[in-house]
Amino acid sequence: MNRQWFSTLAGAVLLLGAQSALAQPVKFALCYDLSKAYTFVTPQIVQAAKDNADILNAKGGIEGHQIEIIAQDHGNEPQRGIECYEKLKREGVMVFDFLSTPVSRAVLPRAMADGNIMMQSFAGRGDAIDGEVFKWIFPIGATYWGQVANDVQYIKNQHKGDLKGVKIGLIYPDYAFGQEPIPVLKTLAAKEGFELLLFPNPLPGKDQAAVWTQVRRANPDWMISWNLSAMHVVAAREMKRNGYPMDKLIVVNWFNEADIANIGAAEAKGIRRGTNVVGGKNHPLMTQIAADLYAKGKGNGDVKFMDDVYYNTGLAMSSVMFEGTRLAIKQGGWPLTPTKIKAGLESLKNFDANGLLAPVTVTAKDHGGGGKTRIDMWDGAKWVPQSDWISAYGDVVDAVVKEQSAEFAKSTK
Repeated sequence: MNRQWFSTLAGAVLLLGAQSALAQPVKFALCYDLSKAYTFVTPQIVQAAKDNADILNAKGGIEGHQIEIIAQDHGNEPQRGIECYEKLKREGVMVFDFLSTPVSRAVLPRAMADGNIMMQSFAGRGDAIDGEVFKWIFPIGATYWGQVANDVQYIKNQHKGDLKGVKIGLIYPDYAFGQEPIPVLKTLAAKEGFELLLFPNPLPGKDQAAVWTQVRRANPDWMISWNLSAMHVVAAREMKRNGYPMDKLIVVNWFNEADIANIGAAEAKGIRRGTNVVGGKNHPLMTQIAADLYAKGKGNGDVKFMDDVYYNTGLAMSSVMFEGTRLAIKQGGWPLTPTKIKAGLESLKNFDANGLLAPVTVTAKDHGGGGKTRIDMWDGAKWVPQSDWISAYGDVVDAVVKEQSAEFAKSTK
């Protein structure tokens, strides 16, 4: 054996090592409710994430590493969510999303203790935007507190900046999700001088006759709806029966094209929704997905779901994960670690996925990204923006966040 042979062998070992590192995929876990309560939204979001990954993988993946999306069902059961987390953690996953408030809350202490990344857009603890307390949790996008604050700002703009004497009602399913906006609304009512009217709707929300009779009698100037899925259709029917105008209703972001179809495109004209993402199919990424995947029979689900804003939501959520991970590898190199991914996510600045979502800027202190939403209106055929991306009443939202995150920090000492 000579020196040249050793040199050749060493070079081959180094090359194999480099190729092995590049061959390692980046894994993302979507532990979702794919069978019970949230099946009106989770299939579209999983489909969009996989489509997004396929498009990126065809271009070389994330900094040379292929993306692997692992989707598993937890049935909205906290224990099953914990089991999904523990199983995939052992398989090397460092980034998790659960898209369920009860499951997210159950898994959160484990992710915090392990130092793994937990994405939490549009679900879970609202106070987790406090990055100084929830160091490993990233609820990027507007919390329900932020969204309802933005709704109030929109209403205020319609009343020329003065809400004194204005009556704003909230209809909500009477459990944790529906009750989420109430503290912020009460604070804003005291701050701005509007009258807040609360209309709890008993679960499962299929009978809203009594609630909308109360609404008719109270005759609020605006109604904010925190309903979900079929509840929207029931509400629309009762609004018509009670003569409450559709153009005075602003719904939470969980309102999609299937809801419009079930209400009726013409009947739904005038309804408004708060949104975190752009609707429709005209975004360049969706055009590319349609051409490169679905036109070739390679899509990850039914092409009809591309007409659904929840699909856009899935593209937005996955785009944020992928970009944060890209920055992690670019800044910290391979191999990936949760600490590097954390730093990558905290480096996002005005990221909007080429106009797909409200611009987000994430920092070590703010894991929410700024909390921007806008109001869109259904004109009978399509959604039309009624406002710019806004983030209003930051002091009010921050006060709620700090109060609750302080309580969490105290409970974990």
